[in-house]
Amino acid sequence: QVQLVESGGGLVPAGGSLRLSCAASGIIFSRNVMGWYRQAPGKQRELVATITGSNTTYHADSVKGRFTISRDNAKNTVYLQMNSLKPDDTAVYYCSAAWGRVYWGQGTQVTVTS
Repeated sequence: QVQLVESGGGLVPAGGSLRLSCAASGIIFSRNVMGWYRQAPGKQRELVATITGSNTTYHADSVKGRFTISRDNAKNTVYLQMNSLKPDDTAVYYCSAAWGRVYWGQGTQVTVTS
């Protein structure tokens, strides 16, 4: 059974930092492209960042220079370091794993106050 469990969300003032973690089980982690998505109220889910098994990364323009995705294949965990947070970053953040099909975590709330 595949499980993706996110943690690390919370309430933070603008300019602050958070680190999200996503622990994966039930998949061959190193073969999966791991990703972070987010969905704000009333908006569609959007891609934030992805990382391949060989650590090639992609970051959306809206977070480039502020967020960093990374992974630890030995721990089956992917991270999202978020710095210089803005109120517009407020959303539920979802972890994804993709290799043939896509799996999703349950999401973790990030709220940035102005």
